[in-house]
Amino acid sequence: MRKRCTIGDGVLHASMMPAIQSQQESALTGHRFFLLFVFLLATLILFPYAEASHFGSYAFRVIGSVAILVSVYAANVHRSLLIFAIVLAIPALFERAVLPKVNSHSFFIFNIFLTLVFDVVIVVVIFRHVLAAEQPTSETIFGALCIYLLVGFTFASVYGMVAAFQPNAFYLDPHTNLHNVPDRFDLIYYSFGTMTSLGAAGITAVSAQARSFSILEAILGVLYLAVLIAGLIGAYRPKASA
Repeated sequence: MRKRCTIGDGVLHASMMPAIQSQQESALTGHRFFLLFVFLLATLILFPYAEASHFGSYAFRVIGSVAILVSVYAANVHRSLLIFAIVLAIPALFERAVLPKVNSHSFFIFNIFLTLVFDVVIVVVIFRHVLAAEQPTSETIFGALCIYLLVGFTFASVYGMVAAFQPNAFYLDPHTNLHNVPDRFDLIYYSFGTMTSLGAAGITAVSAQARSFSILEAILGVLYLAVLIAGLIGAYRPKASA
């Protein structure tokens, strides 16, 4: 009897292992937007320290690269688009790892164009996941917040393209800047300052194209928060604890 019970316990334990593993996998996949939000936020926080010290530079490059990989994972793209997304992620990884300066070289323009396409693809895929949710959950809200942050990074790439074709598209006030040519962080700072209607002190859009994209981003930022985020939070109903 004792041996039979031991065998039965072993069989029961073995049968429970797949269920435990599936629960762990579902817990990870069920929080992929939250994970992406954390890495995107960490990227913004560490950006000013990327060139201040070797540790800050290394930490930023690692977190920025992981954020790109997590964005592919969080988007949960279809298998037919997975290879396409991975190929587009390579230039984005290069941009995070090397941090190239804004210039008019053809290699930089091609790299930032592919990065822009990658950002747009990820935003569109995550946006479809958010809209497909019948009942908004906390994960859905984090997905919408990820889109908001990704849009800010996307417009920074757009401004990088504009600055590459038009070196004088942005004016940096020498009283508030230590350099006169905008770098990647300057464009991210300007992008989020424009999208949140906060304004980016010390950076002014000069060319017509730069001003046009700035107006478009400001409108999208206000409408996104007022319509989608507010609607999701209004429809969100937390699950009642049993």
